[in-house]
Amino acid sequence: MNKEVIRTIKFTLFSLSAGLIEMGVFALLYDLFKFPYWPSYLVGLTLSVLWNFTLNREFTFKSANNVPKAMFQVFIFYLIFTPLSTYLGNYLEASGWNGNLVTVILMICNFITEYLYDRFYVFRDSIDTK
Repeated sequence: MNKEVIRTIKFTLFSLSAGLIEMGVFALLYDLFKFPYWPSYLVGLTLSVLWNFTLNREFTFKSANNVPKAMFQVFIFYLIFTPLSTYLGNYLEASGWNGNLVTVILMICNFITEYLYDRFYVFRDSIDTK
């Protein structure tokens, strides 16, 4: 199988595991403890990003890249994605959309954009250097 196909499959599997973390934390805070949408989403997103970055740097992109530099680049991505997705999610949920559905839609957007950003920006010059 092509290396890029395998890399994409790994990213997808790790993203699914991060998605379970995000949805689990979100459901715990939002559904069980009745926290408002945005803090529930934000805590779940933050924990899933840490998990996903760590696993994908190590096993998907096999990068020996400078970890603080790569983390900063991912931080920049989330500096833009997080407020936009938090605002949009909160707006949709307040408009009557199901909070869980909104979170899943945002997770899919995050999956696609983060893969492209990581593959073609963060790790572009350091793939398979580890």
